[in-house]
Amino acid sequence: MRSSGGFHGRRIQKTGGSTYIISLPKNWVTARGLSPGDVLLFTPRADGSLTVFAESAGPAAAERRVVDVTNDMQTEHLFRRLIAEYIAGYPLLEVRTPGRMSPRTREVIRNFAQRMIGPEILEETAESVILQDVVGANPLPIPSIIRREHQMVRSMHSDAMAAFRSRDASIAKDVIDRDWEVDRLHWFLEKQVTSALRDARILATLELSLPECSTYLLASRVLERIADHAVRIAETVPILGREPTPERLVTELDRMAKTAATALEDALDSLDTRDIAKANEVIDTAKEVTRERDHVLHELTSKRGRLAVGLAYILESLERSAFYASDLGEIAINRAVESAPRAEVPAPPTGGKAAAVAAD
Repeated sequence: MRSSGGFHGRRIQKTGGSTYIISLPKNWVTARGLSPGDVLLFTPRADGSLTVFAESAGPAAAERRVVDVTNDMQTEHLFRRLIAEYIAGYPLLEVRTPGRMSPRTREVIRNFAQRMIGPEILEETAESVILQDVVGANPLPIPSIIRREHQMVRSMHSDAMAAFRSRDASIAKDVIDRDWEVDRLHWFLEKQVTSALRDARILATLELSLPECSTYLLASRVLERIADHAVRIAETVPILGREPTPERLVTELDRMAKTAATALEDALDSLDTRDIAKANEVIDTAKEVTRERDHVLHELTSKRGRLAVGLAYILESLERSAFYASDLGEIAINRAVESAPRAEVPAPPTGGKAAAVAAD
């Protein structure tokens, strides 16, 4: 046996006419309680390696996770902690407090279970609540999640601009409320990727490589950020009130919104098709939005008060949305290059002059 850099080497041996075998490290076998006759499963990886695990072993994520919290934790801090535990991918979470759990803490946990995809309250005691993930590791393909996020983000931006034009507070509120739907999809996707990193069997069910998982996670984060800017546009409606906006500015902002929406759609298309030229067009479009921003900003210098503040918020969010689409274009280029077939490096010539150089 040879060891190098944390890897254990074994020589391949041949038995019979066509069977190749290698031995397993004794420490690895005994640590997992394996014995002669047990079955090992192999999962091929995209890089040509193999992942080995025992057939009888459960997924690494099938552990019960105990989360100790206190009743005096701030509501937002407790909710963030639960989200982090959820993303970690454990199917059983026991949230526990020292002594009796307060009604406020229970309410935060119930609210968390209602907002996330998967967790359901399985059991409650005086000092704990047990949550179980009822949807499993891969109920929805990751590319489908990205498409759903995009549909929601596109609709949110369109409705946010409609709320701005009409000063409709009810439409604005609906946009703000829908932001949770994008968040929960993003957290669910992040949970899937985290579970796949921990367990090769879950990765196999995703039918994606690790680089692809990373790419989709980055894309989901971009979409989540764009949704946040749709919310910010909707939040300007109360600021603007009923003060009319010059039609010229409305037209300019609408044009920027459509440009940003088209850029986002093209960026996702280039991500799916690995079209580098189209991704570069998206990046160039973001620069055009910056030039439009400068023109509108010049118009805003003559405005004062709440109208100027609200329009400045909208202007910034539209520009940021376009640049997030540009980020997605860069992610698409990276994916296209990473997935391109690699050319084989020719072997150096042997003998003659090359051999003489090597000898020198």
